[in-house]
Amino acid sequence: MGNRRDLLPDGYLDWLREISQRIQRARQRAVLAANSEQIRLYHDIGREILDRQQRHGWGAKVVDRLAADLRSAFPDAKGFSSRNLKYMLYFAQHCPEARFGQQSAAQLPWFHVVTLLTKVGEASLREWYAAQAVRESWSRSVLDRQIESRLHLRQGAAVTNFARNLGEPDAGLTAQILKDPYHFDFLGLGDEAHERDIENALVRHITRFLLELGAGFAFVGRQYRIEVGGEEFFLDLLFYHTRLKRYVVIEIKAADFQPEHAGKLNFYLNAVDASVKAPDDHATIGLLLCRRRNRLVAEYALGGIERPIGVAEYELTRALPDPLDVNLPSIEQIEAELARQLEGEAQPGASGGDSGATS
Repeated sequence: MGNRRDLLPDGYLDWLREISQRIQRARQRAVLAANSEQIRLYHDIGREILDRQQRHGWGAKVVDRLAADLRSAFPDAKGFSSRNLKYMLYFAQHCPEARFGQQSAAQLPWFHVVTLLTKVGEASLREWYAAQAVRESWSRSVLDRQIESRLHLRQGAAVTNFARNLGEPDAGLTAQILKDPYHFDFLGLGDEAHERDIENALVRHITRFLLELGAGFAFVGRQYRIEVGGEEFFLDLLFYHTRLKRYVVIEIKAADFQPEHAGKLNFYLNAVDASVKAPDDHATIGLLLCRRRNRLVAEYALGGIERPIGVAEYELTRALPDPLDVNLPSIEQIEAELARQLEGEAQPGASGGDSGATS
């Protein structure tokens, strides 16, 4: 009996692949459309609650009553709890256009929206984190972690010589893939850890390490061997950045930055460009991670280096920063605030049936 694939007409497999891709794209569009409809619905519900609060003076318990009635009417539906309805009202109050600046809230899942509303107080920062979440496809837990770690202050903050060695716009785009400081508290190591301890732990926790590095980094190897003039040299960590089309050499120092560190990394970058980089790859960049660095010393050290290098600190243990939500309400505070508003803004002359039946 012949191979079944021998009986397939010419071009069938290509056609099958194309149809499969179209089905996958259609499914993705359906998910996005469903999410967009949900966000619009939740915003509309919140806006209507707000409207009735302001125009009719409905009592404070209207949200609880609405939640119970919606759960009764739609027992299989999720998302209509009293707490979630109050989030919808909060959404309508603080994002009347259902946007975070230029970023449509409909591009984000609902609990991403809730996280942004309740954990980021400044409108411009909400827009920044919303745009990052969409572009990098962050899960809710990743979004929460990036907010907690104040990514907006760390991203693009490393000392680099990119402006001189890469030119614009490459310099700006490449600088944005680096952070300062890097947070390695997930390794469970103390400040006494040696370089090889840190390197080994980063490889063991490669998923968390890649998350901290950011989107686009692909792990190539540790203690990566290169040969120059018959001598062997070993790179601490070698990555490839899929978006920038560049190799990234990461060297780890368990001490403060010293100018000679940059010279050694410069040598490694020359070697990688000569023996590893493909003709269509862009110039390799280096990232030197150290316990501490004097910014001016690092800038001087990189001043005469011909290859693109960044210098950043890392933290093995760190105190939690002041949260961005330090002045933002908890859900309990939101509920209390809404209750006061619903009761206090009842319009004079409103019928007893409106307020009495729901308060």
